[in-house]
Amino acid sequence: MAELNDAWPMPRPVYDGYFADPFIWQHRGVYYAVGTGAREASGHTAGQIFPLLRSDDFVKWHLQGDALIAPDPALGDTFWAPAVAFAAGTFYLYYSVGHGDKRHQLRVAESSSPEGPYKDSGKTLVDPKLTPFAIDPHPFEDIDGQWYLFYACDFLDLTEKVRAGTALMASRMTSMTELEDSRHSILRARSDWQRFQLSRPMYGTVWDWHTLEGPCLVRHQNRYYCFYSGGRWENDTYGVDYGVSASILGPYSDQGSEAGPRVLRTIPHRLIGPGHNSWIVGPDGCEYLVFHAWDEPMTARRMFLQKLLWTTQGPRAEHSTQILPNRALGSSLH
Repeated sequence: MAELNDAWPMPRPVYDGYFADPFIWQHRGVYYAVGTGAREASGHTAGQIFPLLRSDDFVKWHLQGDALIAPDPALGDTFWAPAVAFAAGTFYLYYSVGHGDKRHQLRVAESSSPEGPYKDSGKTLVDPKLTPFAIDPHPFEDIDGQWYLFYACDFLDLTEKVRAGTALMASRMTSMTELEDSRHSILRARSDWQRFQLSRPMYGTVWDWHTLEGPCLVRHQNRYYCFYSGGRWENDTYGVDYGVSASILGPYSDQGSEAGPRVLRTIPHRLIGPGHNSWIVGPDGCEYLVFHAWDEPMTARRMFLQKLLWTTQGPRAEHSTQILPNRALGSSLH
């Protein structure tokens, strides 16, 4: 894919502040984004959790404050990757909370306003005794109105076809704050580029650890595409690929991804470690991927928008278009 290195112009973030794991949605013509901020990334939330942005034109994004009211401190002090759903007049914010990077559980908070504040419902979505590490919740409503929750958790089994590490799971939702007991494995790591770390001490032993995380489901032409981020979020191995299925709960296949991520990947000196995307239809009617990437000195992750194209080879980010405030959507916004 050397042609991308030569031709793709320098992208720019659409928001200058630290904003990782961006989740974007639209309500009554206004666009919102919530993500992991600098405080969450450093583990110093001090009661202020998850920066929330608002945009009236999909170009200029303004900080509105913090979305989540701090829950019970016993749950932990590390908060990651919020995502929002709207159902029956209530907004639901799904997130993970835990102690450092070893133990995380999935929670849900509620609000009557898209801007919050969101208050924790008091419910854990996945039993932490059975699944001590669950992160990156992504709610999805199917065309029949049924909701599902996709997320990432750890798998310790390995075979010739799959590798140990963090990978993707999904459950049907019985309500906006509860999941069915049955869980469905969506995608497992199976390629070298998805490696997080060699000789990683985890669960009392040492692993060749792989990571798939940040699931984002998109339905296109009667098929389900589960976008995910693989590799190590802290460096340039991180990128976005996808699995595809005819059924929402699988089986999914990411065949063709063996050589590396096909949707978004590092372009040296242009885009470093792009990942953890969400999806939105913009006011111009085009589909967009929203994702984070590092600045060049790798001191902060920031939010980017890139058009999503459906090609004969599958979904791809539009690398040929530079995302700049004065070019991103053109005259269609005015």
